[in-house]
Amino acid sequence: RQFMRRTTIISLVAALLCVSPVLQATELDRQDLFRIERSKNANIIQYDAQVRPDGKLDRKKPVVAYWVRLAEQGQIKKLSWIQKTFAYGFKADLGDNLESVTLKMAADFGRLIKVRRLGQQYAATIDIDGKPSRLERVYIDARGKGLFVTVNFIELHGVDLVNGEVTYQRFVP
Repeated sequence: RQFMRRTTIISLVAALLCVSPVLQATELDRQDLFRIERSKNANIIQYDAQVRPDGKLDRKKPVVAYWVRLAEQGQIKKLSWIQKTFAYGFKADLGDNLESVTLKMAADFGRLIKVRRLGQQYAATIDIDGKPSRLERVYIDARGKGLFVTVNFIELHGVDLVNGEVTYQRFVP
């Protein structure tokens, strides 16, 4: 009986050792896409593409968003349900080839963001002042607290995909 237990334990350990490299091989790489900065404080919301080892986007969560608490000690925090639902979250429509995803932001600012591969990296692309651009950051100037926030204006900052020049647009939503 003790021989059976010992054999079972050794078999389980061997199985775990065999599975471990497989689990490690499926780890996701995160690639910076863009960030949202706000007038309220230095904290930002960072958006990253999650890329599989084969270079395709992750099927379950192709893009993730999270807080970087720069006004504190730079800790990483999850977005709350309210923040995801009404402000900084998004709906993702993943392309069939797993190499592009369209984001519809919860706080709709009148356009979709398309994440796609540009060379070896993924980038968030959007029209900025009528020019197809790689989105680098969004700045939101707002006043108020909680659900009673008034957005004064939004700025989009990026780089023109055609000529590499800086692109910028400011608008009132």
